[in-house]
Amino acid sequence: MPKQKKFLAPIIFLAAAILILPLAPVQAAYRFSNYKGRPPIHQFGGVSSVPLGLSPDKIKKAYGLPATGGQGTIAIIGAYDDKNIEKDLGVFSKQFNLPACTTANGCFTKHVIGAAKTNSGWAMETSLDVEWAHAIAPQAKILLVEATTPSGQNLLNAIDYAVKQPGVVAVSMSFGGAEFPDEISLDNHFQSVGGTITFFASSGDNGAGASWPACSPNVVAVGGTRINFSATGNLQSETAWTGSGGGVSAYETEPAYQKNYSIPKANGHRAIPDVSYNADPASGFSIYKSTGSSKKGWYAVGGTSAGAPQWAAIKALGNSADNSKFYIDKNSSGNGNFFRDIKSGSNGDCGYYCQARGHYDYVTGLGSPLTVNF
Repeated sequence: MPKQKKFLAPIIFLAAAILILPLAPVQAAYRFSNYKGRPPIHQFGGVSSVPLGLSPDKIKKAYGLPATGGQGTIAIIGAYDDKNIEKDLGVFSKQFNLPACTTANGCFTKHVIGAAKTNSGWAMETSLDVEWAHAIAPQAKILLVEATTPSGQNLLNAIDYAVKQPGVVAVSMSFGGAEFPDEISLDNHFQSVGGTITFFASSGDNGAGASWPACSPNVVAVGGTRINFSATGNLQSETAWTGSGGGVSAYETEPAYQKNYSIPKANGHRAIPDVSYNADPASGFSIYKSTGSSKKGWYAVGGTSAGAPQWAAIKALGNSADNSKFYIDKNSSGNGNFFRDIKSGSNGDCGYYCQARGHYDYVTGLGSPLTVNF
């Protein structure tokens, strides 16, 4: 009998630990060298000759964003080469009465690192990121940096290049993948001289669980929601999206801005996401795409990859969006002026960690934006 108790004790302890701290799945032999970024984007419906999803005017009204504005440069990190992106951006801009953003007028710059091939899936991601960053902050410049492939090292090379370019105020990273033990040694890649650049990353589209680079404490992790509109086109509600990535990092410790906020059940680890944005493909965004194997035209797309470039554009609009300010603002008595608190919905069946609730939750973070000034 004593032997039986001795055997059961560690099992009970382990079960309790899993319930208290659900970490991201970890593979023992998985390292940064194995990492391959995936764009968390989903197409809703087919291709069309006319826009299918949300327009910039509609999303700006939903989030209280200005019709125009923006300063500095928004750096978009992608993979492979979208050969038609400048032309597609022109079609998008004309359709929604946005100012032209071209290489000729100095608004758009594309830098390809190495001899990159074309990839249809990444081209769709690039269209979403570039077109909607421009839509939200029309007066900001766009720098598209395309990695040769989505390997971890190639993506970091693209990020390092973007950080060194003059005028960059935000870096958008619409990709993610499983965490790995050596990720904490890479946090310095998401820093800039003087801290003037804010880094934004999608939290993932597979529901509960942490992903990299969103889990870096130097990155703003963007989770997903679903926006619901009334028959007259007005915002009716915003709830947690079932696909929104979120949880507790297996390797990153809790940063000071989260410790000071006192996030429940983080247990000393980095919690994600930090903020949220519309992500459900059913309430997706209109994009124009002509690169790749699929037919050229208009698509409706969603995923947490939509939030990263649009939050990066919000940084260009107000020049103050970063985690150090977000958590202070949400902790203030006037928090309703900064965020829409998402209090309903879930992204899985893991109990507390999968349920949206007031203040902070592991599905939508602090909430969705209601301003550009934090």
